[in-house]
Amino acid sequence: MRVYLPATTTVLRRLLDDRRLEGPHTGFAVTPDVRSFYDVDADDEELEYAALLAAARSSLRLIDIDPGAVRRRVVLALEVPDGAVEPIGDEDVDRGAARITGDVTIAQVASAHVDLAEAEEDVRAAVAVVLEADLGDEDAQFLVDQAEGHELAWYANQEIGVVLDLL
Repeated sequence: MRVYLPATTTVLRRLLDDRRLEGPHTGFAVTPDVRSFYDVDADDEELEYAALLAAARSSLRLIDIDPGAVRRRVVLALEVPDGAVEPIGDEDVDRGAARITGDVTIAQVASAHVDLAEAEEDVRAAVAVVLEADLGDEDAQFLVDQAEGHELAWYANQEIGVVLDLL
């Protein structure tokens, strides 16, 4: 099953150094809740993109509590055995949230999605207000929308080290 794991550059560095991240983790996947919410005609690619965007929003929250992280959103696309993923059926949690019950290894990473340098200023502003946006503040939501307007760049598993070196 494809799961999108929100992360920070600090988490990405730890994954490269240790070759694993101890679980459990909360990621985003095409769960039955996602399928029922979106258009029934949506294909898997569209639904996976929605899960990726939810993980990118969650990355903002992680950056907020990681002062050493570069102000760029990071999402890891993982291939995880179906039995190691449990949908979280909580209305207070983002749609598509799923618990990865075990550790995540570097071998499970299909790709990394990372903001480019041009997004840093908008991400920095969004990180400062993401919790207010979650609580319905429209001005804060505007700043989060600015950050979310940047497309994440795609990197293959073997390019992750180079990406971190360039930050």
